[in-house]
Amino acid sequence: MQLKVNGKIHSVDIVHDDTPLLWVLRDHLGLVGTKFGCGIGQCGACTVHVDGEAVFSCLVPAATVTDRAVTTIEGLAPGPSELHPLQRAWIERDVAQCGYCQSGQIMRAAALLARNASPTAEEIDTAMAPSLCRCGTYVRIRTAIEDVAGKTQGAADE
Repeated sequence: MQLKVNGKIHSVDIVHDDTPLLWVLRDHLGLVGTKFGCGIGQCGACTVHVDGEAVFSCLVPAATVTDRAVTTIEGLAPGPSELHPLQRAWIERDVAQCGYCQSGQIMRAAALLARNASPTAEEIDTAMAPSLCRCGTYVRIRTAIEDVAGKTQGAADE
């Protein structure tokens, strides 16, 4: 099976068709930024992008994405020594406490901002609702997203 992950084609030949994408990413490709949380698509820790859409990788069979583009937290930044604007905002706003859910949170936020550069607080809350944070950093998460949306909007207005 061949998968396009973070812009590169990877061959994986020991995977069963029903193996969740999460385990292919972590166990076969070594991309461990995507976390295992609940395994039933209710926490969001495993969120990645498939063709730009946020999906729970624990629920997506790897065989269903062989002709699609998969992006993980490791591939979100524009370059190897750069951070994505959301990653910078996460640091600036000190969002993470334990950090376990944060890659999924960032991936969900990035998908939101890709389709809506200026979301309202309500739109952010709705888009982020499938992602759980046991530390309860929801206010800081929203603020970091608003920071990036504000910068994006400000750049578009100039």
